Order: sequence, then structure tokens, then C-alpha cells
Amino acid sequence: MKISARNQLKGKVVSIESGSVNAIVHLDIGGGNVISSTISLEAVKELGLAVGKDAYAIIKATSVMVGVE
Repeated sequence: MKISARNQLKGKVVSIESGSVNAIVHLDIGGGNVISSTISLEAVKELGLAVGKDAYAIIKATSVMVGVE
């Protein structure tokens, strides 16, 4: 598979929190960093995601917002 997104971070699935329609998938990308993504339950199934499996966080965005209190 080829994709245009350049921000690809390899990680390991550390948890999957399933809801009624979506799931929150947490990927440990190393260095104490964990990225979470909300995806459909169907996508979790199609990708065969499970705790301990390797996966990629693929980030494609036109802007990133940062805030502080």
C-alpha cells in the first residue's frame, strides 16, 4: 500500500477501548509516548487489531493546534 501521508509512526497496540460504534486504539510509539485514535469497530475488525500487534499511526492534517492553560 502506498499513501501520501508522510507522518507515519510505527507502534504497538497497548489497548483498545470498545464503545457501541467506535473504539479508541492506543499505540505505544516508544520513548514513553502513546498515541490514541478513535476508529470504527468495523475498522478494528478489518485491520485485525489486537493488543500486542504492531500498527502504524498515520497522520495527515493541514494544521495542528496547541494550547496551554
